[in-house]
Amino acid sequence: MTGVEVKEGIGLALGSLFANKFRSGMTILGVLIGVWSVIAMSSLIQGLDDAVQSSIDTLGSNILFIDRFMPSTNWDDLTDEERNRKFMTKVEADAIRENCPAVAAVSPENHYWARGGNVVKYKKQKANRPAIVGVLPDYQKVRNVTVSSGRFISRVDNETRAKVCVLGTDVKEALFPEEDPINKEIRVNNERFTIVGVREKQETMFNDGENNKVAIPLETFMKLYPWDEALTLSVSTNNLDDIEEAKEQITAALRIVRRVPYDKENDFAIFGQEYIRDMIGNITKYIYIAMIVISSVGLMVGGVGVMNIMLVSVTERTREIGVRKAIGAKRSNILWQFLVEAMTLSGSGGLLGIALGIATAILIGAVSPLPLAISPLFLVLGFVVAITVGLVAGMYPAYRAASMDPIESLRYE
Repeated sequence: MTGVEVKEGIGLALGSLFANKFRSGMTILGVLIGVWSVIAMSSLIQGLDDAVQSSIDTLGSNILFIDRFMPSTNWDDLTDEERNRKFMTKVEADAIRENCPAVAAVSPENHYWARGGNVVKYKKQKANRPAIVGVLPDYQKVRNVTVSSGRFISRVDNETRAKVCVLGTDVKEALFPEEDPINKEIRVNNERFTIVGVREKQETMFNDGENNKVAIPLETFMKLYPWDEALTLSVSTNNLDDIEEAKEQITAALRIVRRVPYDKENDFAIFGQEYIRDMIGNITKYIYIAMIVISSVGLMVGGVGVMNIMLVSVTERTREIGVRKAIGAKRSNILWQFLVEAMTLSGSGGLLGIALGIATAILIGAVSPLPLAISPLFLVLGFVVAITVGLVAGMYPAYRAASMDPIESLRYE
């Protein structure tokens, strides 16, 4: 097929598209939706992956968490023995600190959420239901916490059960929009606390809760909320290469201190940042499935529409086909002419779908915490799929046109 024939075919298809705008619009709508869904959802998935990676980088990839169960555990699936597992305590934290050389720091911590939300006030200002978290000084090292003003919780604060606190940026902005909060006194659930520090704001998707926390010494926390004894242990390793070794050392130390029999499974769980990756991986898996289903339906509808309009076009141009064959056009010329028209129609829908998909990706980046992410691979793939749909859908109409008898075509009214 020559370049002139390709150009002619594209010109005829575009002429038909603009001459019958509504019909052509309905024809390419399915292709448009299919390609748009591929671009938009791939951007969503990539943005989600980028946000997860950014959050992991912010937290630090050398962090491990120790608790009674994995985060995804279904309580209904547990046995009575598993439900009765002992809570994590400072005893376990001390055992890890003393017996695990691959661990750089251990942070036992506890969170408190009052029924109806914690009440934190300064004069007439009120914070938006922040979490109260009891921590030790090592929390700063394990969680990569940076203090923008003042200082963090110290060991003296903890040993003396001092009523001091460090505010997250959301709490600080709610209580002290225009004042320096250091050394000011606030009420935390009707208890007076002196502010000694303010944390830097964390700009990550999964750590927005860190900005809405009030950190107090762990011993003070345990004195105020003695019924809330369940601790979570966070540990950081010396470096990323020590993760597996740290897991083994922690497992050995905890089995001893928790007196787990040699023939019993661990009554605790150790997990790292991979559980976030797995969680997002499960979400993106379903998004991919939805993307395939939506795009497949759209492309199928678009393919049927392209085939129908091409059949109509073949019927409308029967005499033209007869004239072309009469003056020497080959079957292959007619075949390629209508295939190019079909691919041009579906390709137009593909281009519109790509433009709409890019606009959707920009909108997602503007109105959500997800970063803007547009994959060139999916842009090219979307267009190639659109062209392929046109090629497949145009085969039967093109074959029908190429098979017409020139004499019968010239007699067509």
